[in-house]
Amino acid sequence: MSVFAAAMDRIFTHASMAAPALWISATTSEERPIRIIRRAPDRVTDFGAGRFVSDTTVVDVRVADLPAPRPGDVIVIGADSHVIQGEPLRDQERLIWTLDLRPA
Repeated sequence: MSVFAAAMDRIFTHASMAAPALWISATTSEERPIRIIRRAPDRVTDFGAGRFVSDTTVVDVRVADLPAPRPGDVIVIGADSHVIQGEPLRDQERLIWTLDLRPA
């Protein structure tokens, strides 16, 4: 295990940094508890001469916790359900998935 992987493991297990969530497969209904780091950046989209600002929900998940997320899978955070939209992206080290979510 690299030093970076060990650091990511510590971050994702720290109660102040990451939160528990539940992943549900859209195809098999398999469920798996995961740890996430939630981000909610505003996204600016240009359309013609206008610019639109929209709320987003983005989460980071360890590849070790969730090896193959797919669009359409559900992530339950507390009482809120979200659907993965778009293709999940991995970081350069291939340790973390970044998932773009929309409310279910």
